[in-house]
Amino acid sequence: MSMRNYFLAVVSFCMGLTACTSNQTQTTKDVENQQKEVSDVDKVWKDYFLGNIIFEDKAPQSEGSRIYHRLIPDPQSYIAAQARAVLNTLYWGPQDSIVPVNNLHYSLEDIEGISAKGGGNGEVTVFYSTRHVEKSFAGKDSAKVDFETRGVLYHELTHAYQLEPQGIGTYSTNKVFWAFIEGMADAVRVANGGFHGEADRPKGGNYDDGYRTTGYFLVWVRDHKDADFLRKFNRTALEVIPWSFEGAFKKIFGEECEIAAVWREYQIAVGDLKE
Repeated sequence: MSMRNYFLAVVSFCMGLTACTSNQTQTTKDVENQQKEVSDVDKVWKDYFLGNIIFEDKAPQSEGSRIYHRLIPDPQSYIAAQARAVLNTLYWGPQDSIVPVNNLHYSLEDIEGISAKGGGNGEVTVFYSTRHVEKSFAGKDSAKVDFETRGVLYHELTHAYQLEPQGIGTYSTNKVFWAFIEGMADAVRVANGGFHGEADRPKGGNYDDGYRTTGYFLVWVRDHKDADFLRKFNRTALEVIPWSFEGAFKKIFGEECEIAAVWREYQIAVGDLKE
């Protein structure tokens, strides 16, 4: 190989390594700023209207209800604290274009399942199953119930405040739309410590599989490419129309970025794929 060809090969290799790298270089100061940001969540969001939080216990005689209230004596404050954490993960601050929530109806119900968000146009409902609370308390571990309740709340509250893709149909008609919604909700849960780290990370799959598979990937991108990635990714729902994962990554990292390459890099980094 000539020296000229060798030089071109080295340049091409280096370009491949940085194709999906943020223009920002993360420094020790950046890390310190992120830590300060976490501690300042209440200060940043304390005056933001979260919506009227309306709590209703529809199963007061259930064991799950009794466990819940022993652990969480003030549900409205508890829900509000998690809502601020979710907003801080999705947005830079109250000045952003945020989905408005007028009323947030949160209920405990004695039904099968875990939890689900419903409603829209400012009227949001979330139910949480008292049967699931009981199952979480099977080992008489209050910390486990709190961990699970908080994690589930991160997920459902993300659905209340997150932006939605445009130009590609709806949640029930388009897999990409669905994967964005559910993947982002689990990404917020991962980012806020709502899963058990590597133990809860699904192995393999694809970036558009939704839920934890997508969520863990998005948080990895945040941790290794751009500290503001989750906020930028959420905002692409306003900027990339019709929306796509590929289009979102190109919007954030540049036209040369290919999401398949980032996914492969992630899979190698976490040990799911051998080079």
